[in-house]
Amino acid sequence: MLTIKLLLITIALMALVFLALGIRIIIQKDGKFPHTHVGGNKELIKRGIYCARTWDKIERKKVIAQYKKEAMQQLKPDPSFFAANIK
Repeated sequence: MLTIKLLLITIALMALVFLALGIRIIIQKDGKFPHTHVGGNKELIKRGIYCARTWDKIERKKVIAQYKKEAMQQLKPDPSFFAANIK
C-alpha cells in the first residue's frame, strides 16, 4: 500500500514538473521551446563564439582548402625541370 502511494505521489510530482516546464509554451500564441544552443545567441555570434560542432565544421573547411591549395601547387610543373631537360 505504501508503494502505491509513493508511486502516485511521484507521478503527480512529475506531472506538475512537466506542466511547469511547458507553461510558457502553452500560454504563448506561437509558443516554442527556447533555443538555448550557442548558435542561437546573437551576441555570441557577434563576438565570434561558436559551438563546438560549428567550430569543428569551420576548421575542417580551412584544412580542406589548405590541402587542396597544397595539392594544386604540387601539380604545377617546375620550370627549371623543363629548362634543364631541353638543353
